[in-house]
Amino acid sequence: MMGGWMMGWMWMWPLLVVAGLLIIGYVVLRLLRGGRPSSPTRTDPAGSTARQILNERYARGEIDEEEYLRRWDMLP
Repeated sequence: MMGGWMMGWMWMWPLLVVAGLLIIGYVVLRLLRGGRPSSPTRTDPAGSTARQILNERYARGEIDEEEYLRRWDMLP
């Protein structure tokens, strides 16, 4: 009864299932990794991360150890 035009769409269901599984797998991996990107997203013009800048300021003596540790704990 439903002849030719319905049979043309039969190949689409397996593709939708595979696409859905890939999307679910991607979401699960992102959740397991904490949802954070693997590389820092915010950088200064020189490419330094916040932790690198903090390390440099501590090394130059701009901040003391107490301030360094307090700020280090606040970084994500």
